[in-house]
Amino acid sequence: MGSVFNAAEIVDMGIEKEKKRRDFYALVAENFDQSEVKDLFTKLRDWEETHVKKFTEIRDSVKGHEVRESREGEMKEYMDNVVDDRLYSDITPEGFSEKIKTPLEAIERGMEFEKDAILFFSELLPHMESSNRDAVQKLINEEKQHLVYLSELKEKY
Repeated sequence: MGSVFNAAEIVDMGIEKEKKRRDFYALVAENFDQSEVKDLFTKLRDWEETHVKKFTEIRDSVKGHEVRESREGEMKEYMDNVVDDRLYSDITPEGFSEKIKTPLEAIERGMEFEKDAILFFSELLPHMESSNRDAVQKLINEEKQHLVYLSELKEKY
């Protein structure tokens, strides 16, 4: 017999990733002087903060919504594995300065984060109540646009 998981717990995982991306983008904006890099990463930081707020609203609306699993903990285990936490291990001032030395490295890491967000929320989408699917899809599309912005900036470097 299958178990159930609370959808809000999975959305919480996504919120934590959004916060980490926001913090990463803030560090890039602070640590590089090139105006184009600084401006883009400042915008990305602000956009991720908006996503934190939107996903918090979604989380609050799915409290109590449960999804059937084939075994206990299956969904959380799956979503943990979808998200590569190694991407997030250096989002501290110390880790950042040790690992990210050039704007190109920051851009490439940002691209990895955006791909991670797209994958995570795309996998979450089928488990959302229909009332939240449009909002989640809109945020996925915004993450895709962030990836395009970063890709265009990468071409310049």
